[in-house]
Amino acid sequence: MDWGRFAQQMAAMARDLLAQDSVAGTLERITGSAIELVEGCDAAGILVLHDRQVETLAPTRQLAVDSDRLQEHLGEGPCFDAARSSLGERVFRISDLTAARQRWPAYAPQAHKLGIGSMMGFLLYTDDEDLGALNLYSREPGAFTATSETAGLLLASHAAVAFSAARTHAQMEDAVASRHTIGEAMGILMGARHLTEDQAFDVLRRYSQEQNVKLREVARRICAHGRL
Repeated sequence: MDWGRFAQQMAAMARDLLAQDSVAGTLERITGSAIELVEGCDAAGILVLHDRQVETLAPTRQLAVDSDRLQEHLGEGPCFDAARSSLGERVFRISDLTAARQRWPAYAPQAHKLGIGSMMGFLLYTDDEDLGALNLYSREPGAFTATSETAGLLLASHAAVAFSAARTHAQMEDAVASRHTIGEAMGILMGARHLTEDQAFDVLRRYSQEQNVKLREVARRICAHGRL
C-alpha cells in the first residue's frame, strides 16, 4: 500500500465526514469510505445494539444487513461481540469464516452460505461512549491482511469521532426544536385558557404523563390543532 497516498485520502475523508449535514450522511460516508480505502472490502455496515436488538446503519450492500440479522437471530457472531464492548474485542479479523466454526458454531456456517468469506470489525468508541461496530465483509477468504486491518482501524478512529460529533449536533438541534415547539404550544394554551406560563407548562406535563405521550408530541399536536 502507498501509505502517503492513503494518508492524503484519509485526510480528505476526515474533512468530508465533518462536512456532512446529518447523522445519516456521516454514516453513509463512513461505510462508503471503507469500500474505497480498505483493500479487500466488498461490503460494509455499522451495527448498533439496543439491548439484544440489532440495528444496521448505512449498509453498502444487503449482505451487511443479512449478516446482522442472522447474528441477532442466533445471539452470536463476531459483529455482535464487537458491539458489546464489555464482552467482546475492539478489533477482530477473520481470515477464513469456515475456520471460525468453533467460536461461533451457529453463525459461521450460515454466514458462509450468505457468501461471506472473511470479515473484519472495529468497535466505534470515544472516551465517553461506545457507538457500535464498523463491520467489513469480503466474499473471498483471506481477503483482509494486516495492512487492511491497519487501514480499517485508522478509518474507524476517524469515524467514531465524526459519528459522535454528528449525533451530538443532531441531539442539540432536536432539543432546540423541542423547546421551540413546547414554547409555541404554551403560548397557545396561555392565550386560549388565560393561563400563566407555569400553568400552561403544568397542563402540558400532566397531559403527557396521563396519556403516556412525549411532551414534544403533545406540544406538536397543540401547535397543529390549536388545542389538546
